[in-house]
Amino acid sequence: MCPSRIPKGKSRGWIIPVGGAEVKENNPSILSRFVKLCGGSKARIAIIPTASRLLETGPKYERIFKALGAKSAVSVDFETRKQGADPTRLAVFDGVTGVFLTGGSQLRLAALLGGTPVAKLLRELNAKGVHICGTSAGASFLSEHMIAFGEEGPTPIAGNVRLAPGLGLTNRFIIDQHFRQRDRLGRLTSALAYNPFAIGIGLDEDSAAFISPDNVLEVGGSGAVTVVDASDLEFSSMDQIDEGQPVCMLGIRIHILVAGSTFNLHTRIASPGLLVTAKK
Repeated sequence: MCPSRIPKGKSRGWIIPVGGAEVKENNPSILSRFVKLCGGSKARIAIIPTASRLLETGPKYERIFKALGAKSAVSVDFETRKQGADPTRLAVFDGVTGVFLTGGSQLRLAALLGGTPVAKLLRELNAKGVHICGTSAGASFLSEHMIAFGEEGPTPIAGNVRLAPGLGLTNRFIIDQHFRQRDRLGRLTSALAYNPFAIGIGLDEDSAAFISPDNVLEVGGSGAVTVVDASDLEFSSMDQIDEGQPVCMLGIRIHILVAGSTFNLHTRIASPGLLVTAKK
């Protein structure tokens, strides 16, 4: 699926993938910034806990967002594909300023929401200015090309990653989460060997990529975001090798970004951003 067309005179909402295990109390900087973007005391946030099978996930985030000052935070779950067309559930999104997708299983998200009216509605809402944030599995689901599963390790291996259709808010990047903690550089670079057009975004835990309407990514949180740019890929052996063999990839660029640094998804230029202090 393609991202929804942005209506004339409108600006797309922010897209905010989070690497999982974000701080939820005692200075929860990522979630606080999300609430602020959504309007602060006027924020109306819908929470989709579908990726998780834990009953307390939705109510937990309701309490978190209300404690951070949101006007309202309502959880709406989808346990069947039929519920993705339920008018009562879809009505929850009327007037929201932000949508939050929890962690769990991105395959569960794709299986239950992919191709449903609620998925189409989320793309339309983001195109009209509603901010959409996802953590862990919810982060992976945001883009058009989604890493469904893969093996750990630093080296790209043929066949060690499987892709599936995601929500489709954008086709510019592929997201992986729990990146450093679960050693996922290999599977992200493997995904880019199949699709060098996209930009790889590897999110450490308690780290977020705040992607603005003008497609500038700014890092927030306590960890790092690894950006893998394969647009100038000079050579890939992916088409020559058997499954299970390492992939030769020449000409890829890797940027390690921390809070305050940026990456422009249009120009593919990284910047230290707020890390540069003015000379006195």
